[in-house]
Amino acid sequence: MSAIPYTLWMVNEALEGMYQADLRDHALGLVHGTPEYLQMRERDRVRRQETAALIAENALEEGKDFFYAARIFQHGDTPEDALQAHQLALRAVEMGHLPARWLAAAAYDRWLMYQGKDQKFGTQYVSDGKRQRLWDVDPTTTDEERARWDVPPLKEQLRKAEEATRLYPVTPIGNDAPEWLKAAIRRWEDQ
Repeated sequence: MSAIPYTLWMVNEALEGMYQADLRDHALGLVHGTPEYLQMRERDRVRRQETAALIAENALEEGKDFFYAARIFQHGDTPEDALQAHQLALRAVEMGHLPARWLAAAAYDRWLMYQGKDQKFGTQYVSDGKRQRLWDVDPTTTDEERARWDVPPLKEQLRKAEEATRLYPVTPIGNDAPEWLKAAIRRWEDQ
């Protein structure tokens, strides 16, 4: 059995540390717009920047490296960040890291959502200022297809949105909300 190169060990340790920090930050349930939330979003930005540098150096070698990087990019602000997360998660799946299946689906949904389009799998939720809601879902996607990507059935996803409305405070929609969300809220109000 050969020893793991020191540089590979350092990359794995750095990525895993950023991944664990991301998990801790996002488990806090910080309220959008608060100083603590804005500080977390800055930490997200720094983690993406550091992860992008590792990607540029071709330093990711294992499926879990790609999975960790995908999770970090999943908390980005742009469609490009979400697409990067999707591509990284797909690479992790291709390398045999199967926990990345759900993340690949979620990142793809977020990429669509950030463009104002219906999501495919039904993994993304937003506050519309009144309740937590499942972002609009493409009705042609089946629960069987969701299951292949470790996504629960649509009925379960809708139940989770109702539960989130009961458990978590509804975030008011401010002027700083992204345009894709403002447009969706106007569309939902007209329905």
